[in-house]
Amino acid sequence: MASPDDFLESLADGTLYSMGAYFSDQHPDLVDEVIAQADAIEERGLRSYADDAGMGVEEAYETLMTGLAVRYYKAVAG
Repeated sequence: MASPDDFLESLADGTLYSMGAYFSDQHPDLVDEVIAQADAIEERGLRSYADDAGMGVEEAYETLMTGLAVRYYKAVAG
């Protein structure tokens, strides 16, 4: 049976973790903002958020995924 530490280490091997780590390292000043935007997108939906923000649905999706990745990274890394 794997230890809890082995399990946590395995979580850091994924693409979502890597994406969150990269964004957090490259743009530490934007971490809170991208998380807040992702929360808003989750609450309002992609199309509604994109329309209100004057952006395309794809850009809103990328923002959502970045925010999710950053939250995932922060949760695993501590």
